Amino acid sequence: MLTFLIMAGGSGERFWPLSTKQKPKQLLKIFSDKSLIRLAYERILPLVDKDRIFIATNEIQVPALKADLTELDDSRIIIEPAFRDTAAAIAYGSTMISKYYDNPTVCVLASDHLISNSEEFRNVIKIAEKEAQNNNIITLGIKPTYPETGYGYIEVNEATLNVPVKSLGFREKPKYEIAKEYFDSGRYLWNSGMFIFKYDTIMNALKKYSVNHYETISSISKLFTKNEGIKTAEQVKDVFMNFEKKSIDFAVMEHADNIIVIPSEFGWNDVGNFLAFEELFDKDENSNVVRNIKCISVDSNNNIVVSDGNYQQVSLLGVSNMIIAVTKDNILVCDKNKNQDIKKIIKLL
Repeated sequence: MLTFLIMAGGSGERFWPLSTKQKPKQLLKIFSDKSLIRLAYERILPLVDKDRIFIATNEIQVPALKADLTELDDSRIIIEPAFRDTAAAIAYGSTMISKYYDNPTVCVLASDHLISNSEEFRNVIKIAEKEAQNNNIITLGIKPTYPETGYGYIEVNEATLNVPVKSLGFREKPKYEIAKEYFDSGRYLWNSGMFIFKYDTIMNALKKYSVNHYETISSISKLFTKNEGIKTAEQVKDVFMNFEKKSIDFAVMEHADNIIVIPSEFGWNDVGNFLAFEELFDKDENSNVVRNIKCISVDSNNNIVVSDGNYQQVSLLGVSNMIIAVTKDNILVCDKNKNQDIKKIIKLL
């Protein structure tokens, strides 16, 4: 039984002030006329009934999530009581799904990625679902288009599109020189953070490689019976806090010997920060990217100007290589080279 777990608990710091804790990146309509999570949800509807789609999020984001995905039943919203990283989130979300379906095949997706070729994406998911029946953990590796230093990599012997292959290991985000070696070799794929597995398979992996996560989720599982709905975050908070704060890569993927990678190309972009606008949208005659706002520019180039739709106008004079993000409450003016430091402003606020 194929099911989906869409991870939607991000805080949205990299896109402040457009995104906030209450309404992070995945709930914004700054990349199209639909939110990223709406796009993710609709992308998989051709594969399963909506009752087999679950969203993992936190309490503070539930109102905006329900306003965006009005057709989503409350029982399909999995509320995490605290952020304990992706190993805990995947263990918890998968276990909640297992209370509705026996040993389901779970496909874990991010809520805040863009995919331009939905049909090809669904084709790859079908391949992954089949591979998962052999008690493998499947991940989707994106064929690199340039030496990116902001992504993790997965090593393989060969990367033939849509042909499952055994993982030779996960690699951390590299320096440029290493990223170029990876790219030139043709044997490394971007780590997309998408996983497909049968529930028993991931539980066995946690039992073997991350005992803390296995014991904690086993304790939580005993609090639930079949088909009773999702408990509130407060009901599981005390036990949930026993989870070690660890990513699924560190907890399982870097240790397991049953990791299968599918080299993929379906127009994937993780939309990691404001610089993604330059990859996704056309530039004007001055090489500025302008979204959701009127912009007048004089002697200004290579800027990113974006609004959440609150209808202000920006006028630029003699500025270059800047990010200007406008909302009714805040205006961010940031050197592009400092875009990773936006969280410093958030701390001051």
